[in-house]
Amino acid sequence: MLQAAVETESTLTDRFQTTVPSVVRQALHLEKKDKIKFTIQPDGSVLLSRSVETQEDPVVESFLAFVASDMQKHPEKIQPLSASMRDRIETLTAGTELDLDAPLADEDE
Repeated sequence: MLQAAVETESTLTDRFQTTVPSVVRQALHLEKKDKIKFTIQPDGSVLLSRSVETQEDPVVESFLAFVASDMQKHPEKIQPLSASMRDRIETLTAGTELDLDAPLADEDE
C-alpha cells in the first residue's frame, strides 16, 4: 500500500479515451480486461478504483424488486416489528447457528 499520495496525469484522445498510468495500474493491481469504477464526489473530485464484480442471483433480485414495488404502491401496509413478533422469531430461531461465510454442501448447491 502506498505511504504517501502520488499524483500522475494522462491525456484524453480525440475520442475521449486515455491510458491508465502504470503507477495507477500497479496500485490497483489492474490487469488487461479488468474493469475500473469512477465515483464522482459532491465536490467534483473523482475516485478511481478497481471494479469488483458481484454475482447477483436473478431470483433474489426479482423478489427484492417485487418487495420494493409493493412497498411503494402500498406504504400503508408497512408496520413496525412488534415485540410479540420479535419474541416469536427468537423462539423459532433459538439454537440456530449460521455462518454466512461457510461453503455450501454439495447437496445445497
